[in-house]
Amino acid sequence: MGDCRHRRVRMNHSEEAEDLIQKEGVLFAESGHVHKAIDKFNEAIEKCPVNPSAFNNRAQALRLIGKPEEALADLNQAISLSNGVGRSACQAFVQRAMIHRLHGDDDSARADFQKAAELGSSFAKMQVVALNPYAAMCNKMLSEVFSNLKKGKIDQ
Repeated sequence: MGDCRHRRVRMNHSEEAEDLIQKEGVLFAESGHVHKAIDKFNEAIEKCPVNPSAFNNRAQALRLIGKPEEALADLNQAISLSNGVGRSACQAFVQRAMIHRLHGDDDSARADFQKAAELGSSFAKMQVVALNPYAAMCNKMLSEVFSNLKKGKIDQ
């Protein structure tokens, strides 16, 4: 089949077919046909089992139908396949952090959001701050100071 990784600039016919299958899956998911989307992502993974993007997409669909444990497995695979770098890794870290947060595991969520933030996710950067109790306290205090300054209240 050849190398189906998407890191190459030019795609061969098999890679283009796999990319098209993923796009069809995304369209199914966006139109509410999540099970059909999962079928498409399964097909894409069969064609190219080393593409982290397909695992990310399937994880998103699995989350939508309430299967977070299966989604976590796909996200771990996406992170592994991407070596924890690049767009696919960034998206996988964000999704995995959201699942951790849903389960009340803020420490794991914070760690994954931090990794995604380091890979360039502005959403993850905001979440890192939101999950940091000291930063939240400082932000609240700063907001109060600025609010008081706007109102002309200055503590002496």
